[in-house]
Amino acid sequence: MISSRGNEKLKLVRKLHERRWRDKLGLFVAEGEDLVDAARDAGLESVDVLVAGDDVEPSLLAEVSTLGHPPRVIGIFRRPDRSLEAASTTLALWRLSDPANVGVLLRSADAFGAAVLLSEGCADPFGPKALRAAMGSTFRVPLLDFKVLPESVALVPNGGAQLDEVDLERYSNFVLGSERGGLPAEIAEQCDVAATIPTRGGVESLNVAMAGTIAMYERSRQCRLRR
Repeated sequence: MISSRGNEKLKLVRKLHERRWRDKLGLFVAEGEDLVDAARDAGLESVDVLVAGDDVEPSLLAEVSTLGHPPRVIGIFRRPDRSLEAASTTLALWRLSDPANVGVLLRSADAFGAAVLLSEGCADPFGPKALRAAMGSTFRVPLLDFKVLPESVALVPNGGAQLDEVDLERYSNFVLGSERGGLPAEIAEQCDVAATIPTRGGVESLNVAMAGTIAMYERSRQCRLRR
């Protein structure tokens, strides 16, 4: 049983909380039984699994965890390659730096059968905050590099066509920018349509993860009505 803070396995867990080490080593950490089970169920390659009380002193495992409540298990997994799997709908994320938003959008993409395209400047989907927000969906959703696909809709806070008036069976790929910067003109201009989610009152715009989820739901609703 591991009883030293200087153990190499614990040092590796600490390193993998930083993106530069995840990128360099191609590994990530799953904290807690639910995430470890989800990674295993998705067929990800396990490098090591540390169980409190069996493999490592519980207090030492708690020290290397980012969770407020110490996990019983921490797994180290090999990060999968970017997927080339086709999907009927996609979310293309432009410079979304908030890991919670990225994680929530991955969970929503999983719910609606979408792939996710990530630009440079996006939060790492395999970082601890994004993994927690996605609740295992990261391992099931096809992940690709960012590009504006044909039949794309730019989701903009105002000035676009009303979302429910856009044919989302045809225009099935959504492009979202960060809440602070939005979509730059050169990206929005590559899209076929600009769409806005109508709101009431003094709300200027919706949270980007909420907007992406609403867009995918609206597409799902339209598809069901036309069957």
